[in-house]
Amino acid sequence: MVSLDTKNDSLNPPITQSSLERKLAINGKECNYPTYGLEALGLKNLGRVYRNLSVPQLVERALARGEGKLASNGSLVVETGKYTGRSPKDKFIVDEPSSRDEIDWNHLNVPISEENFQRLYHRVLAYVQGRDLYIFDGYVGADPSYRCSVRVINELASQNLFAHQLFLRPTATELAEHQADFTIIAVPGLQGDPDEDSIHSEAFIVLNLAKRIVLIGGSQYAGEIKKSVFSLMNYFMTKRDVLPMHGAANIDRHGHTALFFGLSGTGKTTLSADPHYSLIGDDEHGWSEDGIFNFEGGCYAKTIRLSAEHEPQILSALRFGSLLENVILDPNTRIPDYDDASLTENTRAAYPLRYIPNCAISGVGSHPKTIIFLTADAFGVLPPIAKLTREQAMYHFLSGYTSKLAGTERGITAPQVTFSACFGQCFLPLSPTVYDEMLGERLRQHPDTRVYLVNTGWSGGAYGVGKRISIEHTRAMVSAALNGELEGATNYKPHPIFQVLMPEEVPGVPSQILNPQNTWDDQEAYEQQAQELARRFVENFQQFSDAPSEIVAAGPIVE
Repeated sequence: MVSLDTKNDSLNPPITQSSLERKLAINGKECNYPTYGLEALGLKNLGRVYRNLSVPQLVERALARGEGKLASNGSLVVETGKYTGRSPKDKFIVDEPSSRDEIDWNHLNVPISEENFQRLYHRVLAYVQGRDLYIFDGYVGADPSYRCSVRVINELASQNLFAHQLFLRPTATELAEHQADFTIIAVPGLQGDPDEDSIHSEAFIVLNLAKRIVLIGGSQYAGEIKKSVFSLMNYFMTKRDVLPMHGAANIDRHGHTALFFGLSGTGKTTLSADPHYSLIGDDEHGWSEDGIFNFEGGCYAKTIRLSAEHEPQILSALRFGSLLENVILDPNTRIPDYDDASLTENTRAAYPLRYIPNCAISGVGSHPKTIIFLTADAFGVLPPIAKLTREQAMYHFLSGYTSKLAGTERGITAPQVTFSACFGQCFLPLSPTVYDEMLGERLRQHPDTRVYLVNTGWSGGAYGVGKRISIEHTRAMVSAALNGELEGATNYKPHPIFQVLMPEEVPGVPSQILNPQNTWDDQEAYEQQAQELARRFVENFQQFSDAPSEIVAAGPIVE
């Protein structure tokens, strides 16, 4: 049963409705159940509507409906079917007058007409008739000055649990006054028709910026919900002079904040969740004139090959209330096998931030003292850590180089070289230069902020020849960057091609690996591979022909 008021727990109060439902029974006759304003969206003739159920209630309903199984650690485990990662080719933005001239229309921001949006919307309205729905009303944006209210409407209790754990939950008082700025309607059971709906497959993720509505259908991968909200924030936050960022953040005991930028699979969740630092958030943040704030209230971590040795905090967070996607369970013991990638490499866990020990529950931090750009270099030529000038930081932020790792998107089975501007171009409705200029301005305002490029990819050769840089060495380098040991305590040598500054010493790291050329058996082969990657950088950067000359000059030198 569901309710509007209950006792608060210490951090995020569960909201139930049992008392309200009891009042709806008059003289033994059951009245219609509340729909919480869904009629205003055209959602009518529904089954039962549940709003802000508690975690136990959502888990119970998901199990009763056969949506998943309970793991030995208490997590709810679901399989997402055909879609085990995001499907960027199925994302669309409605081409409408209020935002048309602002959107950076490209192969990632694909237009769909208002007519086709309305056609899909009416299909959604027809589909939900007679079905039970689950509502989560909450917020994105931990800083009250910038937060937005969000309503997530699901046909699956398990996906509503995802929203409940990933976004910021309201108090009972806030819930009573909640008015949604953004509305997400996720109905994975509804398949689109490419011919009739002018989409690419049965899956669709459609953002209507004017109506502030997102429609999701055909895919059960919960990450589409999360990233749709992030895309909305990437549009609307810039209008409030907030730089939206695809990155993690933590804070040390001295109050120093660090940012970790990186695409999925580069290690930002693993490296930011460090026992020696308090985690602010693992994926999405804003940088305002007041400092850093988390957009979310939870984490969405990859779990493939998860171990107590390398990710102790993440492993400890997987308990009752967590949601696991596509993780294989032992059929008898229900113990998760995090090494099993038979469904996908992109196995995932969603859990609230408070499940991480020593987290920064406020979700806010000061202006960053250190910024880490993470890249998984499949070429094996970038140094494991390098210091960047402001101009180099803007160049590499705009380039967003990494290798897409297996499973993060449909069809990715081996690392693929990619450039994703701002380390998350597929989530950026506006031109990447808008966000890059905002970063440059903040680095100008805060000249003491240090920026490093950290390669979590390969060394000693390209993918298939070299080895992945060890997590122990990466952690040591990141720690040295965060605690200031790399400032003034070591000499730097510029990379002959990429110009970034390589430290000659890092505590706890063999000096010979700090210059990547030293790790290759064939020096000439390294030179050729480095030149090839440098050419890729230059070719990619040609799309930013209007970038200032000093930013262009901060890139690699090509023969």
